[in-house]
Amino acid sequence: MQDKKNFYINGQWVSPIEPRSFEVINPATEEPCAEISLGGKKDVDAAVTSAKKAFETWGFTNKEERLNLFEKLYEIYKKNWDQMAKTISLEMGAPIDFSTELQTKTGASHIKSFKNILKNFKFEKTLDEEKNQTILYEPKGVCALITPWNWPINQVNLKVIPALAAGCTVVLKPSEIAPLSSMLLAEMMHDAGFPKGVFNLVNGDGAVTGDALTSHPDIDMISFTGSTRAGALISQNAAKDFKRISLELGGKGANIVFKDAGPDAISWSVQRCFRNSGQSCNAPTRMLVEKSIYNETIEKVREFANKTKVDSPNKNGNHIGPVISETQFNKIQTLIQKGIDEGAKLVAGGVGKPEGLEKGYYVKPTVFTDVNNQMEIARTEIFGPVLSIIPFENEDEAVKIANDTPYGLTNYIQTQDKDKVKRVARKLRSGMVDVNGVGIDGASPFGGYKHSGIGREAGLEGLIEFLEVKSVGGFN
Repeated sequence: MQDKKNFYINGQWVSPIEPRSFEVINPATEEPCAEISLGGKKDVDAAVTSAKKAFETWGFTNKEERLNLFEKLYEIYKKNWDQMAKTISLEMGAPIDFSTELQTKTGASHIKSFKNILKNFKFEKTLDEEKNQTILYEPKGVCALITPWNWPINQVNLKVIPALAAGCTVVLKPSEIAPLSSMLLAEMMHDAGFPKGVFNLVNGDGAVTGDALTSHPDIDMISFTGSTRAGALISQNAAKDFKRISLELGGKGANIVFKDAGPDAISWSVQRCFRNSGQSCNAPTRMLVEKSIYNETIEKVREFANKTKVDSPNKNGNHIGPVISETQFNKIQTLIQKGIDEGAKLVAGGVGKPEGLEKGYYVKPTVFTDVNNQMEIARTEIFGPVLSIIPFENEDEAVKIANDTPYGLTNYIQTQDKDKVKRVARKLRSGMVDVNGVGIDGASPFGGYKHSGIGREAGLEGLIEFLEVKSVGGFN
């Protein structure tokens, strides 16, 4: 079992001031794989103090200095690619091929993307030469970054890299149940030569560590990814002293399959829902199917679901692994049973573990049909490999059902009609729309409407999240 009890503060690994031990569980074996510490208020104080002091100089560095450090970090990350993939697979159960080709790759892509965005970004812009009006883009200050377990390094790099690129300093609190990839990143940051205090890492839980961080008077901005419930609590903490906030929260994406959908629409839709064991906030978990193709679609979905393999993350191949924890497994089982009790028709999967996988938090790929949009399985973010299929009569009804949710992260459209694509995409109340499986590029802004969050990550907008705007008359 790995010993990972120290925190990274002010450029060095230090022992916790208020030690609380916590075991990180390998979800494939249900056994501890590492021991970490959960930080207390004094640990948070030390990290924030370090970041605040570092901001006095880092906030005024030129972008060439930052670009050089990101270039070094990118090269170090690539050299540690395999180690990062194995670490993510160990801590959250992603199959090793998926962890290598997607989980680890997204972390690298964000370093590269923000490096390019920073290179072209102008922190000073003349608004009106005649009137001598200038806009300055300045770092927001000390940032608390709180990240989830489902796409660990992806979410960490979506926050850490643009925050540092903007000139902010940071205190990162990764999920305590999947912190090992973040600790590996801290080692890379150290080797790249980032100045002391610019990047700090304190592991911990939400109730103590997260609360101390988000309520700290010297934190200027909070960027959080996680549940809508936690996002609301963080917003309350931030409101007390007007901290800036960026929230990327839950989703319950609708995947609208029209009768003229492409030949691969159904197989892609099922795979995209079950990918990462269904543990993605932007998963298309509600499949809305036009009634004229409803019955044949159900048969195709049943076939693809039954062919979806569940197996150990240590094995190569295109399969799904366990979900993250016993708590998450039990939540998914409860909601699957709820769907049965509500009267939805179970056509694949169901409660219990897949045959032959009694050890580990494995969930059967599950499909419900004849779902109506008021059922709990259609309204709650299950965060597991569970798909609900809902019929619709026409385009207007499809849009109405899709928008009838408190969430608004990603919706999906499957049709060959370009005019229909433009009509429907504009009507869908979500921050992202994926048409025919094209996907949302890693350099495009990521975020949602309504209960799915505030602000955007990735792309130019992801950098701007960490910047304040200052208007100056007579600067030149």
